[in-house]
Amino acid sequence: MKALLLQHRQIFLFIVAGALSAVVEIGSFKTLSVYLPQFLPQETNFHGVHFPLSNVLSTSCGIITNYFLSIWFVFERGKHSKNKEFAYFMVVSFFSTILSLLFFQLFFRFVFKNHFDAGFFVFSQEILSKIAAILLVSILNYSVKKRLIFNG
Repeated sequence: MKALLLQHRQIFLFIVAGALSAVVEIGSFKTLSVYLPQFLPQETNFHGVHFPLSNVLSTSCGIITNYFLSIWFVFERGKHSKNKEFAYFMVVSFFSTILSLLFFQLFFRFVFKNHFDAGFFVFSQEILSKIAAILLVSILNYSVKKRLIFNG
């Protein structure tokens, strides 16, 4: 029973860390997607890829935030050294970034065709796509990070 409670505590902390990381990622994406196109007009559509630089930079901000929150609050140190742990985290995050970018493009092109007015805030097509991509990739991230990186 205690192990089950600990497991749920870890999942809750992972969700909180993920939510905070998502706020950093979405906030930086919103900022970058507004200002980068002023300097790089192709940012809005670079050979069919929408907001590539904004996506990569904001995802990097979210990954770094998530790494530190994960080691401080969520996971215990695993059997790996700090350097290996960080390297593994970055490799997993690299593949997660590729998946996130792919999902973002799919959601942006095929799923979210319009904005969503929540009354207090209007969610643009870009933000809806970013949120959906983050949620989808987060499920995979928890499993991989728990089993392969922080498996102490």
